[in-house]
Amino acid sequence: MPHQNYLMEGDEESIRLDIKTDGKVVEDQALWAGLQPGMRVADLGCGAGKTTFHLNKRVQPNGKTLGVDFVQQRIQYAKDHYSAEGIEFVVKDIREPLEDLGMVDFIWIRFVLEYYLSNSFEIVTNIGKILKPGGIMCLIDLDYNCLRHYGIPQRLETTLNKISKIMEKNFNFDPYAGIKLYSYLYDLGYEEIDVNVTPHNLIFGELKQKDEFNWTKKVEIIAKRSGYPFDEYEGRYNEFFEEFMSYFTDFRRFTYAPLISCRGRKPV
Repeated sequence: MPHQNYLMEGDEESIRLDIKTDGKVVEDQALWAGLQPGMRVADLGCGAGKTTFHLNKRVQPNGKTLGVDFVQQRIQYAKDHYSAEGIEFVVKDIREPLEDLGMVDFIWIRFVLEYYLSNSFEIVTNIGKILKPGGIMCLIDLDYNCLRHYGIPQRLETTLNKISKIMEKNFNFDPYAGIKLYSYLYDLGYEEIDVNVTPHNLIFGELKQKDEFNWTKKVEIIAKRSGYPFDEYEGRYNEFFEEFMSYFTDFRRFTYAPLISCRGRKPV
């Protein structure tokens, strides 16, 4: 199967993923999901490795953590920045057979399924094959990804929605991945399913530096990669980007996305 080009790929993507990841939030989410010391956990789509590092902290003592990503550059970044006792980083595509990784007690897949609109359920089915009976799968993703803003100019809101539609059609991107997670585990027969909904990318008032960097990179890369003509703007992309930054740096703006976390136990 040919590798899908990752929508956000770029020279600074590992840095963006690293900066935007809050280790405490990861550990709190993992605790809610049932991660315990001594488990072997697979972080699938591990990116820069920061999440893997914090999951590994939660399974100590005696636990093992496997970080998996299909891009060699990110796995190397993870090895360089987040190697620790108990962690192994592996280059592998989660759409392909994973049995050679061995069985695990806990599967974690966060902010990954949004890049697989047409085949996310197949991916969840596939990764479940390496989860031990009685093991836990935790799926986390966003609903209305990058689309919930207040105080935004109408022209800018319309443009962002049109770009999102292009991303769905041409790049297999799913801005509504989060709302589907419960049904995936339900349809696969998982037990003890639980769901938690919290705000993510909650931004109001003064803009934090990490949020400015994260969103600037997202808008730059996605808007350019989409091929959208920006006909609403006389200055095309440059004028669009200026309007976005003017809105986004305004202390009055309010933006967030619902973060949906879903956990379930594989039947014995």
